[in-house]
Amino acid sequence: MSRGSTNTMAEHVLDGDPPVPLVLRRAARARRISLRVSQLDGRVTLTLPPGVPDREALAFAREKESWIRDHLARRDSDVTVTIGAEIPVEGTPRLIRAGAGRGVRLGADDILCPDDGRAGVRVRGALRALARDRLVAASDHYAGALGRDYARITLRDTRSRWGSCSSAGALMYSWRLILAPAEVLSYVAAHEVAHLAEMNHSARFWAVVEDLYGPYEDARQWLRVNGQDLHRYRFED
Repeated sequence: MSRGSTNTMAEHVLDGDPPVPLVLRRAARARRISLRVSQLDGRVTLTLPPGVPDREALAFAREKESWIRDHLARRDSDVTVTIGAEIPVEGTPRLIRAGAGRGVRLGADDILCPDDGRAGVRVRGALRALARDRLVAASDHYAGALGRDYARITLRDTRSRWGSCSSAGALMYSWRLILAPAEVLSYVAAHEVAHLAEMNHSARFWAVVEDLYGPYEDARQWLRVNGQDLHRYRFED
């Protein structure tokens, strides 16, 4: 284990109505107890130095209980993707309805899916396929305009970033971009393709993004404000 890596993790519960699950995470570089409530999944994590006992962390959590519950209350609820749920696709809300056949069909305002208890997995598969089509097309378009080739495209369900470009020209995107408006997905593709020319976030890089995409601030701001909401949708059956 490298220096500064996490040593241990443990789960506890903050009593109350309702009880709040807590994750206690020990980190070699931690100098004090810190508290974080994830806006992505509502996880409450306390990070503490290796020598601090659990009881001190739990006492700290009890002192901050009002703060924790306030943050959890302000976080939008998760949406389980199943028949009857509504999810955005390319920024447009679609109602998931029971449909005939084995496949998933995307309509103008709905998604037809077999009602077999696997709607979440089926819809996720269809959305990943659509995301790949859209992201490959956008990446090809911007790479052609830039006059640079990329090595490959992979899709992941990342939480810390919407895309990346490696020094070898490999592009990675979050497939959840298909939930965002189409112009936001296009902006992220232009952003990552621009790294084929500028592996930084300098003024020259942003000039390349604007040359490829056009004015990008609205799309960038949309992700800042609304991006975390794309992780509310749970596709596990």
